[in-house]
Amino acid sequence: MRVAHEVGPLELADYQRAVRLLLRHPLITAAYPDRSALPLVRRWATQLRADLFETLGYRLLTTGDTARLLRVQDELDATRPALTRTDRPFDRRRYAYLMLTLAALGRAGTQIALGELADAVAADATRIDGLGMDTERKPDRDAFVDAVAWLERRGALALADGSAVDWVNNPDRAEALYDIDREIVGAIYRPSRVLQHMRSVTALLEGDSSLAQGRETTRRTAARKARRLVLEQPVVYFADVAESLRGQLRSPALAEDLERLTGLGVERRAEGVAIIDISGRLSDVRFPGGGTVAQAALLLAARIAVYCGPNNRVSRPALLPVPTAAERLAEAAARIDSALPYRTVLEELAGDVPASGAEQIEPATYPFLPDAWLRRAMKELVGQYGAAFGAQWRADPDRLLGQAVALLAGLRLVATVEGGVLALPLLARYRGVTAEVKSRTQPTLFEDA
Repeated sequence: MRVAHEVGPLELADYQRAVRLLLRHPLITAAYPDRSALPLVRRWATQLRADLFETLGYRLLTTGDTARLLRVQDELDATRPALTRTDRPFDRRRYAYLMLTLAALGRAGTQIALGELADAVAADATRIDGLGMDTERKPDRDAFVDAVAWLERRGALALADGSAVDWVNNPDRAEALYDIDREIVGAIYRPSRVLQHMRSVTALLEGDSSLAQGRETTRRTAARKARRLVLEQPVVYFADVAESLRGQLRSPALAEDLERLTGLGVERRAEGVAIIDISGRLSDVRFPGGGTVAQAALLLAARIAVYCGPNNRVSRPALLPVPTAAERLAEAAARIDSALPYRTVLEELAGDVPASGAEQIEPATYPFLPDAWLRRAMKELVGQYGAAFGAQWRADPDRLLGQAVALLAGLRLVATVEGGVLALPLLARYRGVTAEVKSRTQPTLFEDA
């Protein structure tokens, strides 16, 4: 297989930019993420459709005003949440309001008032145990408008008159009117399974059907999954996947295909494979990056790497097993499944929960850093580099530690376990990192982090 086989050398960078746009933004509209994105994707739509399906198993659907990439899910991933108007991750209430808002818009005409939309969502929300929505409560109005703003940014709604902010602050005296783009509304929600046909969230994931496939089909399926894992995860550790995938991950063809597809380098080491994207052209999180949390995380990573490195002969950390991918999936699925509305499942249409058929993987062991060690290290870092940190972080090093560890865990540099973290192999990349401290002369430096 040759990726982008009909793309000339002079146009390859332009094609790769279209690939990265789609992978980073599975829904592209005339205005989202910017006005140049849709024309670029439409120009390369035929080649994109062929390459993304052949290499990854993804399907690209294009219309006059949208391009929608339908991904295949291999894992439950919570690292790329929807964001509010203030760039905070959606909570469960906001996700629920977003789904109910989409449902209400599907029943609406070409325009709708914000108050009317809120009443429709509230009527549906009150029928859901534990949810509800009271437009008299400002927290509920804030959560609802965050869902509306998420749709507005993607072009599903366009403000025709009024102000949503004014409505949030005083719904009795303010209103907002929105135009509805039904094509975009329909493109946003494209589930692979209907909720009423599912007994478990794992039904949304790509199952292991190798027993029903021939040898060539099995090989192609494994190759697609290996490419997806490398693209969708910060790093894929060989110890974390079944033996059937390790050969695909080590294959030179995988690196060649992904490098030609994305324009980014693929790094293979003894422990695993990762796409290197220092420029942030594909990744949704840049690391190293700006802001207090990212800088503190980098300094903490460097300190952990030194402590776990070969030159530390004073106090070697204990080695503990890291949860395998199957164990992480089982834990996450159990939490989600406990909240599924089983009363609405149509038993005659619900398929069985797919058996994973996964090979048993012996868990790898990695250096363990207890919470006490992490707290001590962060306090030392704040004392040493605090001149470059925001006052709010200097006053609360435990909160800074929590944010920094969450960032490192999301990048698969550490794994959080009870009582501390495990240092994963990619962390060694940051051994020896140095920092230049610049004293804060502006009270707003890093405050937005």
